[in-house]
Amino acid sequence: MAPDVLTLAAPAKLNLYLHVTGKRQDGYHLLDSLVAFIDVCDRIAIAPANELTFHADGPFAGAFAGEDPAGNLVVRAARALAAVAGRDITVALSLTKNLPVASGIGGGSADAAACLRGLAQLWGIDPAGEAVMAVAAELGSDIPACVAGRACYMGGVGTELSPAPALPAAGLLVVNPGIGLSTPSVYRARQGDFTPAMRFDTPPADARALAALLADRRNDLTKPAIAQVPQIATVLDAIAQSEGCLLSRMSGSGATCFGLFDDIAEAARAADAIRAANPNWWVAPGRLIQNGSVLDA
Repeated sequence: MAPDVLTLAAPAKLNLYLHVTGKRQDGYHLLDSLVAFIDVCDRIAIAPANELTFHADGPFAGAFAGEDPAGNLVVRAARALAAVAGRDITVALSLTKNLPVASGIGGGSADAAACLRGLAQLWGIDPAGEAVMAVAAELGSDIPACVAGRACYMGGVGTELSPAPALPAAGLLVVNPGIGLSTPSVYRARQGDFTPAMRFDTPPADARALAALLADRRNDLTKPAIAQVPQIATVLDAIAQSEGCLLSRMSGSGATCFGLFDDIAEAARAADAIRAANPNWWVAPGRLIQNGSVLDA
């Protein structure tokens, strides 16, 4: 790629656990969630241009067919940051869409976050500074965490970020049955009591220790998500039955689920088996991203 093109990774976000702790009067739910990132990514390329343009390719780019680019979250992020920074947006934005949409792994949020990080770099703005984070929070509750790009605790409506202990090296497997799921509809369907926050401070020594900690926690959106997409239960079972799987759980509001493994080799073997048995599912093995790296290259 030409040297004047900036390419950034937009890693998938996983909610290792997600507790709904309450609900505000305006209807927004309050959360306690441990968020981490996996090296399965979309990509954003930013190149000089005479005006702002947007192009999408990749296996899931079809989701944008017929869409007005002005409404795309990446374009909205670029315009919002430019307005705050007082800059003209003379760039061409290209998105390689490798992650399924509406799938509970923050794909759109990660794309917008990568755009914000890239433009901040080009314009000499601190990507972790107040201006960028304010724009991120205005655009969507998951975007500040995706801008940070490292394991963290999410509180409030998702925009209150706190440091999380270092997570160990681990293999991960993400699986989606090929069905989109509306986040608001899942939250509306949630019933029952709220769950207290259950953060931990001590870094788990390895993947097995992490799995043990997570086993005491849960994703409160799993039941309402399964009620709308029963295939999620099938995906969870398929992951759980994989050799070497330490934990099987849904991420976010679904329908993507993940499995935790000791290493990438085990996750890759499980991916091969699940893909062979379910060729219409999206299946991808990967690693937990360590030390806050967002894989930009």
